[in-house]
Amino acid sequence: MDDDMTTELTRPAGTPDTAAEGKPANSPPSRLNIVRDVLPLAALLALVVFFSVRAEAFLSAANLTLISGQAGILLLASLGATLVIVAGSVDLSVGSIALLTGAVIASLINSGFGNPIVVLLIAVVVGAAIGLINGVVFAYGRVPSFIATLGTLSLFAGIGLTVLQGSTINFTNEAVRNLAIGQFIPNIQNAALIALLTLAVVWFLARRTRFGLYVYAIGGNERVVELAGVRTARVKVLILVLSGITAGLAGLLLTAQLGSAGPTLGSTILLDSIAAIVIGGTALSGGVGGVGRTVLGVLILTVLSNGLNQIGAADYTQTIIKGLVIIVAAVFTMASQRKLIVK
Repeated sequence: MDDDMTTELTRPAGTPDTAAEGKPANSPPSRLNIVRDVLPLAALLALVVFFSVRAEAFLSAANLTLISGQAGILLLASLGATLVIVAGSVDLSVGSIALLTGAVIASLINSGFGNPIVVLLIAVVVGAAIGLINGVVFAYGRVPSFIATLGTLSLFAGIGLTVLQGSTINFTNEAVRNLAIGQFIPNIQNAALIALLTLAVVWFLARRTRFGLYVYAIGGNERVVELAGVRTARVKVLILVLSGITAGLAGLLLTAQLGSAGPTLGSTILLDSIAAIVIGGTALSGGVGGVGRTVLGVLILTVLSNGLNQIGAADYTQTIIKGLVIIVAAVFTMASQRKLIVK
């Protein structure tokens, strides 16, 4: 699980290494921090036990295989978005990227481009291109990330719907479908394996590279990072490109899973990805959290949705429960930071 990153970049020179609350660096973690760290795992275990008792099929091999695929796609959509939030920004175009990527891929498959490797590369290129546009508008146009990606959310959703001509495009390419629903490892869908490989790459970038250091530092105190000579605009562009790539891969796998791309493709990905990030314990204020916590958030959200379906809960009941879970998670995460100002 990711921990808070404190570096020389995020505090003035000559000051001691202290926690965000002003306590000595070696002081024990507060109770709220402990709750923030332990609560997601405890909640996941409680959900598994509850649904195992209430629904006989919950722990069946078929259902666990289904959960693996669902979690894999949501995790992909959330990985890049997590680093954007860690940097103190937000990417609202995740769902539109998934929609546009799926529309392009479904159209190309029906035009004869059905090689899985080619399809993967197309998803990466489309996602990276959209992320680059987001990043340039945000970082160099100096438009707040919320506004920039809110605009591109509409723009790229419209382009995706234009590609689809407002209707669903179906395809029968089994090689592409196996990218998502195939099982290289028995009872684990390939979507989960691709997500785990991507997770390893993103985790390495976030925790073992200078780029990752800058992402956390920008989320902690961007002004100090700029004074240290870091080209923050370049870092912002890169995190949005990364978010675009992971959202594009999510769109590809969702399209492959369904065997089609339609106007509603990815309609829930944006809210579900933000929910998973918050539930995992990454602070929307920036500087705290990471992809390790997002994994827990994704598992909680996926198990919750699947379990509620298993016990026959109505859609509106599921929406209410998800909303309550997000609110509780956000309260604990923000309380543990003790921010003086909440925007």
